[in-house]
Amino acid sequence: MLAYAVKRLLMMIPSLLGITLVSFVVIHLAPGDPTDLATNLNPRATLAAKERLREIYGLDKPLPEQYWNWLVSLAKLDLGRSFAPDRRLVADKIKERLPVTLALNVFSLGIILVITFPLGLAAAVRAGGAFDKTSTVFVFICFAAPSFWLALLGMYFFGVKLGWLPISGMTSLNYERLSSWGKILDLSRHLLMPVVISSLGGLAGLSRYLRSNMLEILRQDYLTTARAKGLAERTVLWKHALRNALIPVITILGLSVPGLVGGSVIMESIYAIPGLGQLFYSAVMSRDYPVIMGGLVIGAVLTLVGNLLADLGYAVADPRVRDSAFK
Repeated sequence: MLAYAVKRLLMMIPSLLGITLVSFVVIHLAPGDPTDLATNLNPRATLAAKERLREIYGLDKPLPEQYWNWLVSLAKLDLGRSFAPDRRLVADKIKERLPVTLALNVFSLGIILVITFPLGLAAAVRAGGAFDKTSTVFVFICFAAPSFWLALLGMYFFGVKLGWLPISGMTSLNYERLSSWGKILDLSRHLLMPVVISSLGGLAGLSRYLRSNMLEILRQDYLTTARAKGLAERTVLWKHALRNALIPVITILGLSVPGLVGGSVIMESIYAIPGLGQLFYSAVMSRDYPVIMGGLVIGAVLTLVGNLLADLGYAVADPRVRDSAFK
């Protein structure tokens, strides 16, 4: 398995180069220029000043040379400096906001996993019953409702009308004066609504996949044989049926890895949470190329790592895949 993982890691390098090349070209083909925000609204800004600013940013060079310079910096793990007036390092901006985004999305993924497996398994075992019909209605509502609409609805109902939860930010104004437990409680109250709402869509889709796969697996002859051998129903369901039903679900879980960083743009924007999603959104609006490319690199790496984890998960869940892949 180690040799297979190393081989896949080496194959990720040309894929990453291709992704960065296409992303770099598409970003520079988009209308607008990073210098527009600094010069167009300034009546004293001359054409010479704009060209000087382009020279400082390195935008006066041909596009292939710009990409090569950026690639050389990336090989040194240097993502460059932001085009924003503060001219901070892109890596510092990402490090500053990464813990917030990871916390938001890891908690959401945890809720999805904790609820999905019991919900999907129970719905498949009781297919056609009252629980199955009720859970189907619930998950389809969650899947169909836009996340931004649910977020605004939650803000109005739980924040404005009832006053139970805060509607923006990560902390309260008196956060620094709170005790340790008070700080944890304050953070929890601020994160509760965005975490729950962002997990509803993934919960609905994943539970439906698991239910569909379980229904197909439950009809297989080997489960009838397992029951005939006297195995307990719990063992039949959790050890034999669920393990085989996980194969397609692992793919979805692998593809959810990039969402740990870039999957909370809407929630962070609506709830004013200072995370990576909000940073990348503002970078796109201001044509901050280094920050945009830094975000795309992180997303590309996580996507490739997610695919690798999905393949390794296949091998763990299904011995047939392991035997064919690692021969």
